Amino acid sequence: MPFFSRNIGVDLGTSNILIYLDKRGIVINEPSIVAFNTKTGKLLAVGEEAKKMLGRTPAHIQVIRPLVNGVISDFEMSQEILRHFLRKLAKQGSFMSYGKAIVGVPSNLTEVERKSVEDAVMGAGVFQPYVIDEPLAAAIGARLPIDEAIASMIVDIGGGTTEIAIISMAGTVTSKSLKVAGDKLTDDILRFVREEFKLAVGEATAEEIKLAIGSAIPLDQKLEMNIRGRDMVSGLPKEIVIRDTQVRAAIAKSLRSIVEAIREVLEIAPPELAGDILKRGINICGGGSLLRGIDQLISKELSVATMVIEDPLTCVARGTGVVIENLTHYENLLDNPLRPKEIKL
Repeated sequence: MPFFSRNIGVDLGTSNILIYLDKRGIVINEPSIVAFNTKTGKLLAVGEEAKKMLGRTPAHIQVIRPLVNGVISDFEMSQEILRHFLRKLAKQGSFMSYGKAIVGVPSNLTEVERKSVEDAVMGAGVFQPYVIDEPLAAAIGARLPIDEAIASMIVDIGGGTTEIAIISMAGTVTSKSLKVAGDKLTDDILRFVREEFKLAVGEATAEEIKLAIGSAIPLDQKLEMNIRGRDMVSGLPKEIVIRDTQVRAAIAKSLRSIVEAIREVLEIAPPELAGDILKRGINICGGGSLLRGIDQLISKELSVATMVIEDPLTCVARGTGVVIENLTHYENLLDNPLRPKEIKL
């Protein structure tokens, strides 16, 4: 392994990539988006710069998310995102290479999918990657007492997946991964606007609506928002007003799916651990946890206190950082760590 190497933690999410650099903390937090020229294959932009291009490019320039539901769908572009940010970090920090990486992955990934993540990370320039289930990383990042003989429940509502787990004695007792999360809510809103108002809008506009006036429960103060798009009948630009009640109706089915998945995990938990959760509550994180009132909805439907973790967008990345800085202590949590590679002289 080259000298002057650094270790990292990576939250390789469907919506965002976060990188934790040992002894420094989170140093990268950008959209998991790339833009490239389909004619030349040239990479044009990564992260925030690529996101600005969504819906605004000619046909020969594609703007894509190389991860879908937490799974690598475009291996080469996933590798390019990582390589881009790792090179950027190395230049800023004046170090030569990356030794080890802890990468958070959805708990339901197959062995082939996990291997694909490891290969992408190695191809981006990391000597030895390890993967850890995202719920465990999130619980560590949230400073939940995972080593104790007491249950903690974590719900990570990300972009592509919702990860639900009950953790005790440094292990996952029961878990569930659901392909309904923040991106699905955005898509629900996009479809609603098209069907209800016959207005074509892009993903960025639907995301803006969700953040500005979206909610899981009725609000004390009514919210509304002016949005612009293309009239699907006339083909001309058009502006309409959308209200919080309409957005809530659009995402209600997906929210029910998330609540029911949490209920299923609770129902199969051992009685003693279910009692712990009743006393200690449910911890939620991820971008979806920022939806207004989602904690109150879960609490009301399941009769269990529900709390949004402090700094919920970064808990998985922070967890991978804690693990990489205390690798010996957490080594048993890692899924199929790669053995040191044979070096041929």
